Amino acid sequence: MPLDVVYGESRDRTAAQALAQALREVVTDGTVYLGYPVLATADERVEVDALLVSSSHGLVAFLLPDSTPSGPDDWTDLIRDQDRLYSVLESHLGRHEALRRGRRLAIHPETATVFSVPVPPSEDVHEGTYIALHQVADWLRGLSGIDPDLERALHAALQRVSTIKPSKKRTKVTKASSRGAVLKVIEAGIANLDRWQKQAAIESPEGPQRIRGLAGSGKTVVLALKAAYWHAQNPDWRIAVTFASRALYQQFDDLITRFSFEHSNDKPDPDKLKVIHSWGSRGRAGVYSTIAHALGVEPLDFLTARKKYGMDAAFQGACAELLAVATTATHVPQLFDAVLIDEAQDLPPEFFQLVYLCTTEPKRIVWGYDELQRLSEAAMPSTDELFGTGPRGESRVTLQAAPDTPRRDIVLPVCYRNTPWALATAHALGIGVYRKGGLLQHPDDPTLWTEIGYNVVNGHLQAGAAVTLKRSTDSAPKYFAEQLVTDDAVVLQSFPDEAAQDLWVADQIATNISTDELEPDDILIVLPDTYRAKTRGPRLMKMLRERGIASHQVGVTTSADEVFRPDSVALAHIYRAKGNEAPMVYVVDAQHCATEFNAVTRRNILFTAITRSRAWVRICGHGDLVDVIVDEAQQVVDSQFQLKFRIPTDDELRRLRHLHRDRPAEQEASVRRNTSRLVSFLEAVDRGEMDVHDLPDDVQARLAQLQQELPGDDD
Repeated sequence: MPLDVVYGESRDRTAAQALAQALREVVTDGTVYLGYPVLATADERVEVDALLVSSSHGLVAFLLPDSTPSGPDDWTDLIRDQDRLYSVLESHLGRHEALRRGRRLAIHPETATVFSVPVPPSEDVHEGTYIALHQVADWLRGLSGIDPDLERALHAALQRVSTIKPSKKRTKVTKASSRGAVLKVIEAGIANLDRWQKQAAIESPEGPQRIRGLAGSGKTVVLALKAAYWHAQNPDWRIAVTFASRALYQQFDDLITRFSFEHSNDKPDPDKLKVIHSWGSRGRAGVYSTIAHALGVEPLDFLTARKKYGMDAAFQGACAELLAVATTATHVPQLFDAVLIDEAQDLPPEFFQLVYLCTTEPKRIVWGYDELQRLSEAAMPSTDELFGTGPRGESRVTLQAAPDTPRRDIVLPVCYRNTPWALATAHALGIGVYRKGGLLQHPDDPTLWTEIGYNVVNGHLQAGAAVTLKRSTDSAPKYFAEQLVTDDAVVLQSFPDEAAQDLWVADQIATNISTDELEPDDILIVLPDTYRAKTRGPRLMKMLRERGIASHQVGVTTSADEVFRPDSVALAHIYRAKGNEAPMVYVVDAQHCATEFNAVTRRNILFTAITRSRAWVRICGHGDLVDVIVDEAQQVVDSQFQLKFRIPTDDELRRLRHLHRDRPAEQEASVRRNTSRLVSFLEAVDRGEMDVHDLPDDVQARLAQLQQELPGDDD
């Protein structure tokens, strides 16, 4: 595998690129970080112009001076800078136990100052290396390598990821085979960024950047790391990190604080780096409300916007109103130097256009987009759709990047959150692969399946063709297959009534805590029915309380901004749970997602609920309807988690989207009421109490016309 070049925030991009090219000539493995990492002492930041980590050549830190030395004073400065770099690098690495052997560092860092042209050596140089660019290749050939285990530990230390995984010590784990012990292995396994996450977190283009992948591919961690890195490099920048789900406050606050300590030995400056919701609330500013106040406009709250634009279009309507003001204003305030946006698929284009107008050049806007989060989505919006176009129709934002420059469009193909079995089950239920009535939805472009980690086992990815898909082995980390058992990773349960379901869930959670060595905040209960969640949750919480288990309902008994609490099991409706994850997830009341009315929305809810799980998921419900979900999921299991279906044609897709379009709740009541009347009429016909000819002539004619419109054979 060739040398991987990661383009960070370089002081001199031209010099950094020239060094990277020189390294490519001799280094055939490992990674060179340009402009990364930021190293800090108690008093100052120490910049590294380039850092090479290679099993063949070891660890080498490079400095690229702005000019060549012209006298003793210049040499004194150069020697001091390199000595300081060595000292800080050695001190930083020495904090990591995996990089020590006894009292000593297991790795000997090399440091080199590289000039663009040959420079006569100074008599004052006793340690370190001072060479010209053309001498780098020969010098590197003489260096010793390091073993692969040390190389992995080095990357973890340098990428700062070692500070967040594992987040728990799990000191109460005593049994080698318990779920808690399995979690220790899994959490320790997420110690390095993969090559795609590494590019996304560190590479810093002069302008916008898109990061996309499945939910669970690490976008939130990547955005948090990038925010902390930019803040350390550019402490005067006004940086906003924003998102659609308020439940992400806790996660971003925690990640960014921990990453900032790693970069600068200090907490982030809250006046410069803000974790801020996309909309905001009365008690907490958001990006939208901040822009509104800066433009002298009173921001709309949710209730007002919902009344004007409806539930689903409330935020879009509010942003559209404000955008109309911003585009006609004589002065648009430049509020941000960089904006990082998570959950981009849930935010309207008008929001992106507001952010664009209020961000300074070169428009450092980074957005994380969940591929196939909305399972019937025609395609990811183009940059023109998100950010708009200029007065002559020209694109405001482009994702094209020149060779040997930071990437502007990065795909994260590996899903670290969900097991491949949970993910296949979620996709199958979401689009209706094994649904008796056929598919409910499908993306426009069939090739998207390969982009999100599926292999074609049989058939072809083209409209009208039959296909069999299975998760590819390289789309998931190895620890899932090594640590988990398939039939335990996804468990299906149906019950006659709610009480029986809740009793089983409470007993299972009691076992999870007492026997499996899980902690209460390892467990998340997802309530799919958002509108009834507030009254539904207490009944399940009562069952837990009777077993001595503390629990809380997010946004009801606790703040909406805090999902997990120590020593307490979290219950959350789907919009509170979204964007978060837990090792053990209970998806209760799954029958809510089995109805045919607004089926696409409800199946998407089920998909999102299942994909909150990091290791184990239990899908359960009660009543007759839940068998619809359980039977479909069981077919996924019986098919060895393969998805077998026929890809719809364009005409079939259009028909699916019409049939299964979202409709207001009042329409649902009307459909149910009139369906009941029609069933009563048909039952009366079956009993011989009525005949079609008893109906008025105009009604008979209308029924005949409707029959011609029904799908199926002519007869």
